[in-house]
Amino acid sequence: MTGGLAAGALSYAAAVGAEVIQVFVSNPRGWAAGPGDPAEDAALRDSGMPVFIHATYLINLGSADPVVAARSAEALGHALRRGGEIGARGVVVHAGSAVGWPPQQGVGAAAGAPGGAAPGGWAPRERALRQVAELVLPLLDKLCEDDPDLLIEPMAGQGQMLCARAEDLTAYLDALQRHPKAGVCLDTCHVFAAGHDLTLRGGVPAMLDEIETAAGPARVKLVHANDSVLPCGSRRDRHAAIGTGAIGTEPFRELIAHPALAGVPFVAETPGGKAAHARDIALLKELRDAPPRAV
Repeated sequence: MTGGLAAGALSYAAAVGAEVIQVFVSNPRGWAAGPGDPAEDAALRDSGMPVFIHATYLINLGSADPVVAARSAEALGHALRRGGEIGARGVVVHAGSAVGWPPQQGVGAAAGAPGGAAPGGWAPRERALRQVAELVLPLLDKLCEDDPDLLIEPMAGQGQMLCARAEDLTAYLDALQRHPKAGVCLDTCHVFAAGHDLTLRGGVPAMLDEIETAAGPARVKLVHANDSVLPCGSRRDRHAAIGTGAIGTEPFRELIAHPALAGVPFVAETPGGKAAHARDIALLKELRDAPPRAV
């Protein structure tokens, strides 16, 4: 996109027919985080367009590397601050992985340790989630009601991801003490890759029911609407244009119509550039506006 943050984003949105936009406020594949432009920030706030921020892809709040963890917390804090400045509704961050932690060494007795487990005995996933809480809770506690929500995006399930399937949200949000500013960004390609078969009869409502059971009602604040190049359960994140991949069109119709997602914006993160984005957005609008199908 050309121009400033607001000029580029709003121009692109108009060109593709978007009703909601997602922007980066820093290098999506780097740590550099410059200040915003007050005039551009005001233009976004005053546009009336719902805006979301996607935090840099480098963030891994669960990393055992202290440098990566510290930079991740700093980058997330920057995204949340910028979200307040541009009037964003939410800041999306990948849930992260438990990479780099040594294997569990056993369990001992330690005063004050949960369940009597010594700190050295916690499994890598538990240690990573404890670190997520230590890094994120102070950021959440600083947010006011008008500030953006932090939206945790479950991943496709490859490696040691902390959150992929719907049930993984239970432990993740428990670690964040079910904070009222912690929400969920649902990525359709990710949940499909993680093993939720949205193509099955009843697959969409079953997945949404599992998310509500794990996260609680009304925690999903944004949907990344992406088809999948690869089949269900691949554990690989390969986006496709909506209706052209292994998910197909019908599950998106069900998602848009489901009461659990009433009023929740859908953002297409599909490949192909401007023309492809315009096509995907037009299809989502068509599915939304079509009369209900007879059962």
